[in-house]
Amino acid sequence: MAKKSKGNRIQVILECTEHKTSGMPGMSRYITTKNKKNTTERMELKKYNSVLKKVTVHKEIK
Repeated sequence: MAKKSKGNRIQVILECTEHKTSGMPGMSRYITTKNKKNTTERMELKKYNSVLKKVTVHKEIK
């Protein structure tokens, strides 16, 4: 029997907010999933930015 789809879970892309303003080339992005029923607003997580070599705020993009 086939597996049912995950339903309300969708993939989202998180992009670093500090990297854009720093002027350095490249970008820091992470892919994760969220439950669109429970979390209707955009996600905002602290993740590691390998270019800046520190933990920064990453916000969900479309």
